[in-house]
Amino acid sequence: MSPRPQIGPRLERVLALVPWIAEHPGSSLDELAVRFDVTPDELERDLELLPFCGLPPYSPDRLIDVEIVEGRVWIRFAEYFARPLRLTADEGLGLLAAGEALLAVPGSDQAGSLATALDKLAAAIGTERGVSVQVGGGTFLDALRTAADRRERVEIDYYSFGRDVTSTRRIDPESVFHAFGQWYVDAYCHDAGARRMFRVDRVRGVRPTGEHFTTAPATGTDDADAGSVFHPRADDARVTLRLGPDAGWVAESYPTESVTDRADGGWDVVLVVSERAFLERILLRLGPDAEVTAPPGWTTVGPDAARRVRARYG
Repeated sequence: MSPRPQIGPRLERVLALVPWIAEHPGSSLDELAVRFDVTPDELERDLELLPFCGLPPYSPDRLIDVEIVEGRVWIRFAEYFARPLRLTADEGLGLLAAGEALLAVPGSDQAGSLATALDKLAAAIGTERGVSVQVGGGTFLDALRTAADRRERVEIDYYSFGRDVTSTRRIDPESVFHAFGQWYVDAYCHDAGARRMFRVDRVRGVRPTGEHFTTAPATGTDDADAGSVFHPRADDARVTLRLGPDAGWVAESYPTESVTDRADGGWDVVLVVSERAFLERILLRLGPDAEVTAPPGWTTVGPDAARRVRARYG
């Protein structure tokens, strides 16, 4: 399987790379890879994006220039970066909040050029550093973080959005992390006998068991994608969607096995579906911009869901 990369973490990393390299010209690829916790190959792919960043008409003087010589990296900014920006107070506050969030990316320099620029921006708009972006994690975020830190097995009550049911699970929380606007627990689930990902805001209760764990039991391919938000399973359905030109965001937002561009500007996407309700919600949102073409048993999922919703208002 070759799913499309998730955009959010990569974009955050690229944005954090720019001020670091600008302040440390000639940094080695190996050093940068260690600092930002990626492989050198991933780092080079990230840096390949920067020369496409700039302003219309995207001529050489309007783009960022990246140079890699003998394993060392330099960045030269386009001329428009030298011109001072004129921001409204609302724009300045939004930029300040975005900059604070960017400093939270692993590898960012808390005392570097970005932090210094934010100090100056805060002074210019009449506020102080310390603007915080609160990311809701649900009632039990701290309890789950503590359990993960102490390697404590816990029992949780968990609401499954896909199946619309609440169940009780015994889990070994390996890590708690934030991705794509949500907090997640990467854990070994004893009830499923495999690694599972749980959204923290859907946890309805956490109870200690008095037991501890060392490492999660090996479960074959389940461990291959540890740290990812979604782990496709071999028995998950592979559903082919025919997407219209305005529905391309589906391929960027959900786990896919293939994406094929069509001449009419649309896409044929093979989507990994673990729960039928998950696909129903996507199809109801897309409306006429999506059609299930395979497998045969899934082609009526969208119309069936639409009829049920309409019946509720009948």
